[in-house]
Amino acid sequence: MTNSIRNLKAFFTLPKLTYRVWKVWHRNLDVFRRTIIVNFLPALLEPILYLLAFGFGLGEFIPNMQDQSYINFIAPALVAIAVMEGSFFECTYSSFTRMCYEKTFDAIVATPLSVEEVVTGELLWGVTRSTINATTVLAIISALGLISSPLFLLVVPFAFLSGLIFASIAMCFTAVAPNVDFFNFADFLFLTPMFFLSGTFFPITSLPRAAQEVALAVMPLTPTVTVCREVISGHIEPILGLSSESLLLISLAWILIATIFFFILSINLMKKRLTG
Repeated sequence: MTNSIRNLKAFFTLPKLTYRVWKVWHRNLDVFRRTIIVNFLPALLEPILYLLAFGFGLGEFIPNMQDQSYINFIAPALVAIAVMEGSFFECTYSSFTRMCYEKTFDAIVATPLSVEEVVTGELLWGVTRSTINATTVLAIISALGLISSPLFLLVVPFAFLSGLIFASIAMCFTAVAPNVDFFNFADFLFLTPMFFLSGTFFPITSLPRAAQEVALAVMPLTPTVTVCREVISGHIEPILGLSSESLLLISLAWILIATIFFFILSINLMKKRLTG
């Protein structure tokens, strides 16, 4: 029993970090600059395709969604999706490649940087990618006149915060992944349900009550969509008897608590993997 408690505590030990985490971040930034066209185009083209297919195409058959046009309804969700995908894919496929194939982690740990600092630097870079992607989508929907709230610029710092939870969860998957194909499970069982069931393309209230509760309780994209929708359109609908104000506060609290939990857990899981 004592050993079990000790092992459990090891997964939630606060990491010892210094300014050197930014060295890892800066290394990834340098690589991003050299491959910026390949990295930037998907973030630019994907939301445009969604807006064309769903906003303008499907939107022609949905004249109204929660007292607004359908394209206005999905626009904030596309920002939230950009936050999720930017950090998640960076801290799964890309981090795994750097760890197992390129052996970048081994090379960095040979310097004065610790394992905790290497992993934290990776997480911060994942957050940066989510912020870049979210800002790109925000610029697109702004150019199309799909923003109706003066608070829309709050999306940028919020993308940094919410991106950290997706980066941390992604790093937990990376810590236990036996090979790169393992991330197909993470994509199908984690990202895909959230992509469709987190209030992105239709209101959560359309789902059965049990599904609404699951979406609110365990899907981090749900509170992310809620906050993005509030600061971009200034309009969120009550869910499960919660007022709009209560839902916004609960969403922010959920993101903050879950981020701290998975941030610490991901670093310790990666430390266990990398140090044996």
